[in-house]
Amino acid sequence: MSVLTLQDAVRRAEAGMARAAELGVDMNIAIVDAGGHLLHFVRMDQAWLGSIDIALKKARTAALFRMPTAAIGRISQPGGPCYGIEATNDGLVSFGGGLPIIDGHGRTAGAIGVSGGDVQQDTLVAEACLAAA
Repeated sequence: MSVLTLQDAVRRAEAGMARAAELGVDMNIAIVDAGGHLLHFVRMDQAWLGSIDIALKKARTAALFRMPTAAIGRISQPGGPCYGIEATNDGLVSFGGGLPIIDGHGRTAGAIGVSGGDVQQDTLVAEACLAAA
């Protein structure tokens, strides 16, 4: 899979919603294409409205830099090689919950961004989305 389809995105979002329900937390789940453009978005009934933007930016960050948002967080700390990167690209997110979708050839096909719980919950839901290949 080098191109992420809407069908792929919907399947991944459904897996994420199922995991979020197991955790008892309503989530916002954004799935973007390789260029960081929105392909599919879901907001569970009681998900925080303020987390919509965070989910979108997590997905976009993971796609643009082809790495998990938590990895961006590690290199963007004060004194780090990418300190201040969050202020670029109309705002990035540098904490967990954003994961790139890598195809079988090592290319980034898109990314997932999840927000609505704590960082660990967001990451668990993003991982469930990723596993629903």
